[in-house]
Amino acid sequence: MSDQPGTPAQGPDEHRDGPARGQQGAEPVHPWQGGAMTSRGVPADQFASAPARSHDSNGRTPDRLQPRPLDRPEVDPSQRNAFARPHGVSGSFDPHEHGLPARGIEQAPPPPDALVQAFGRPPQSSDPLQRAPGEQPMTAETEPDPVLWNSGDRDPWRDPTAGAILGPPAVSEEQPDDDGERERGPLLSAREVIFGHRVHPRALAILGVVALLVGLVGGFLGRITAEEGNPLVNPDVTLAEVDQGSGDRPRGAVSQVAQRVVPAVVSIEVRIGGQGGSGSGVVIDGNGYVVTNNHVVSMAADTPNAQVSTVFHDGTRAPARVVGRDVKTDLAVLKVEVSNPTVAQLGDSDELRVGDDVIAIGSPLGLAGTVTTGIVSSVHRPVRLAGEGTDTNAVIDAIQTDAAINPGNSGGALVDGSGAVVGINSAIRTLGSGGEGGSIGLGFAIPIDDVRRIAQELIRTGTVRHADLGVNVKSVSDGLADGAQVQNVQDGSSAAGGGMAEGDVIIKVGDRKVGSADELIVAVDRHQVGDRVPVTVVRQGRELVLDVTLK
Repeated sequence: MSDQPGTPAQGPDEHRDGPARGQQGAEPVHPWQGGAMTSRGVPADQFASAPARSHDSNGRTPDRLQPRPLDRPEVDPSQRNAFARPHGVSGSFDPHEHGLPARGIEQAPPPPDALVQAFGRPPQSSDPLQRAPGEQPMTAETEPDPVLWNSGDRDPWRDPTAGAILGPPAVSEEQPDDDGERERGPLLSAREVIFGHRVHPRALAILGVVALLVGLVGGFLGRITAEEGNPLVNPDVTLAEVDQGSGDRPRGAVSQVAQRVVPAVVSIEVRIGGQGGSGSGVVIDGNGYVVTNNHVVSMAADTPNAQVSTVFHDGTRAPARVVGRDVKTDLAVLKVEVSNPTVAQLGDSDELRVGDDVIAIGSPLGLAGTVTTGIVSSVHRPVRLAGEGTDTNAVIDAIQTDAAINPGNSGGALVDGSGAVVGINSAIRTLGSGGEGGSIGLGFAIPIDDVRRIAQELIRTGTVRHADLGVNVKSVSDGLADGAQVQNVQDGSSAAGGGMAEGDVIIKVGDRKVGSADELIVAVDRHQVGDRVPVTVVRQGRELVLDVTLK
């Protein structure tokens, strides 16, 4: 074998056939002579078109070019020392190296001595798993298989330096039949699961009987005690169902509601010479508009020297002037020249239900900022108001409440649990003569929906137009139904245009039933002038529906 790179070896066959390529008799080829060089150092023109020009003694032409000598650069000595194989090692592993740790190359540092003393095995201990001092195994233990591959037995599956060997599968030849049934051990009883073998079956049965007797005695004594202590839980008594609170109605603390609403309620004082009166009012607009009852200010409406003043909750006194009055609803609006007053928030009186909590705020008998509480006793209660010494002659569709209302509360606020004004307190029923007996739990307020409509009209125009049917009626009843009987019909009135006649009994206006003369006034007043309303009447025992255009 020649040591020169690029020179082929000379075998016996080559000596028989003739001289080898490159020896005497052959024309040598120098691939680095002239022309462009290919990637292997051969001229491009010779590699593409012409074969080698060397010939052997028989005149045969070689079928391939002679390879270029290999170029082996010198290796850096530092890289050779770092990456070269050890001396005498030709493979990937050194069979003579035995200094590796049991688990391969360890990357982490050894544990501290304190951890080794606390958690390590005792010195010269061969037990793979420690037991408590003095503890003996429950059953005989067999010698465990070696766990580590360097424990003495050379296990090729655990020795990373073992060579790869092709052999049979590492499974047992005897496989259990999937279709066969495996042998099952005896099932545990309930006594063994709960108590193990420590309780005798007879003691377990006695324990169950004792627990049953204790439960029966305790239940019997509890039933007797409950029935004797509270007779209302007697199963023979039927109790009314109680709603545990639906949360539909907001309920706030009275103190919190009063703190928010009292600043928006004012006291109203009227002076005419040596005479005077007082009442209450509610600020409904930031420009200083205050709503109150007509009978509170009616005596000063047409008197030149009358003085009307308002007193706020902080004692501030300011003069007021009458913007407009409505005697048919007993409402009036005043104007006070103040800056940034506290304005009450108006609610929705149509959402009130009987039993809702309400708060009355006003100045009864001159006591400003008085707060009383109660509930809504009734809604849509027709009440006729006739203030003595005033021009009030109104019928209101009132909210009835048992909150204490006394003289001086007129014009004050009736507030719901959320602090919104739902009515203007206007009147009470008393047992004393002349209405001087005070509150007996029968108070009446004008619904805030009507107040809002009337007050806006008074602020805008100073007057209010009301729809009128144009009849005089009286309350009647035949024992089965109530109504308002027509006594006479005014010429050119709404009733005359609709075909209403004397003797007709009105029982319904629109969708509201009519049971009395006052309720007819309230039902008609809820409509606007020009509305076309169906009116149901009873004429000679028959019901008729008349379409009436209100004037």
